[in-house]
Amino acid sequence: MRLARVGRPSAERPVAEAPDGALLDLSPLTEDIDADFLERLTASGGAFVGEAMRAGALPPLATSAATRFGPPVARPGKVVGIGLNYRCHAAAIGAREPADPVVFLKASTSVCGPDDTVHLLPGSTTTDHEVELAVVVGRVLRRASTDEAIHAVAGYALADDLTDRTLQLGGAATWAPGKSADTYCPLGPWLVLPEAMPAPDGSGVRLTLTVNDERRQDGWTDHMVHDVATCLAHVSTLMTLEPGDVVITGTPAGVAMAAAEPRPYLRHGDVVRADGGALGRQRSPIAATRHTVGHETTTKESAAWLSTR
Repeated sequence: MRLARVGRPSAERPVAEAPDGALLDLSPLTEDIDADFLERLTASGGAFVGEAMRAGALPPLATSAATRFGPPVARPGKVVGIGLNYRCHAAAIGAREPADPVVFLKASTSVCGPDDTVHLLPGSTTTDHEVELAVVVGRVLRRASTDEAIHAVAGYALADDLTDRTLQLGGAATWAPGKSADTYCPLGPWLVLPEAMPAPDGSGVRLTLTVNDERRQDGWTDHMVHDVATCLAHVSTLMTLEPGDVVITGTPAGVAMAAAEPRPYLRHGDVVRADGGALGRQRSPIAATRHTVGHETTTKESAAWLSTR
């Protein structure tokens, strides 16, 4: 089963995908795909949605090619990132493979829809792309085991963890400034329940990303250093995870930071396309704003900084 939220920003309507691909209005069951709904969804494995669908209790929603998909979950309480979680990515930037998941926070206000315009930070010349598997939490996790953690997954989504490398690696004590700008986390289009995934544990997903139709990233979630259950369990030892929280689980190789000069960071007019198979596809136009943000960060500087973490 795949769920989504469609409509204009801040007025999205929750929907479920019918077997024939039509969108069915979830409003008889919930006002939104929010924490309360996700907790019910996880507890039942989505059974109550399936029952309503089979009973004809979910009316079809009229859509068109212009229908906007929003993020598939109402604004998360927090977005937690896992860094350096693909062996190929760590190797490409010259960083050590982490013994434990590398955890950072990304502002919930960075989340936008899968086809919304990404607005670069004013003057940014070092904004990078990172296609990722996102995990939406469906029950409270606190100092959880890996078994408890994987059974707390409400569903999975596609994400792009956009990052300004100058702000991320230019001397700040945290990665958050480079990762938290508005629109720097396109999410969706779908929230895919675990049983509709290639594997309920999030493995078997191919993640690809192109910029202006040039393939940049291509990897499989099987190649994570730390799998989904390990990431969730580890994060739950550092902070409480709550229904509706989103954990993005790292990116495969191919980011601009690891490329040879001149590094192909994102520019006004670029179009980023991400594909996650069952998770769906994103199309993110890139738009510039004004003013400047400091010096460019070189790959050597970035790798040296990362290797100390």
